[in-house]
Amino acid sequence: MTSAMSYKGYAARVEYDDDDEIFTGRIAGIRDSVSFHADTVKGLHVAFHEAVDDYLETCAKLGKDPQKAYSGQVMFRVDPEVHRKAALAADLAGKSLNQWAEEVLTRATE
Repeated sequence: MTSAMSYKGYAARVEYDDDDEIFTGRIAGIRDSVSFHADTVKGLHVAFHEAVDDYLETCAKLGKDPQKAYSGQVMFRVDPEVHRKAALAADLAGKSLNQWAEEVLTRATE
């Protein structure tokens, strides 16, 4: 079982370990390793919030900027035919390829 949580702009990947009967999570999308655990859903929310708050406090104490998950810039390669079809769909919708792709990605992730 896998799910996600969010707090203060950070997201966490959460898993349940049936053998140990415990929820575990880690902040996703950053290079730093921040994890937490609890044996109830309510406890998991508390542990996640504490982990994020502790991460932000630790970064402040170290004079380090906390990592944010994403910059908003996405670059990836696709098959040229997919690129052509996407550009055509964007043009037919009266949008730039960036605008069209953002809408498609938003719908796909809701």
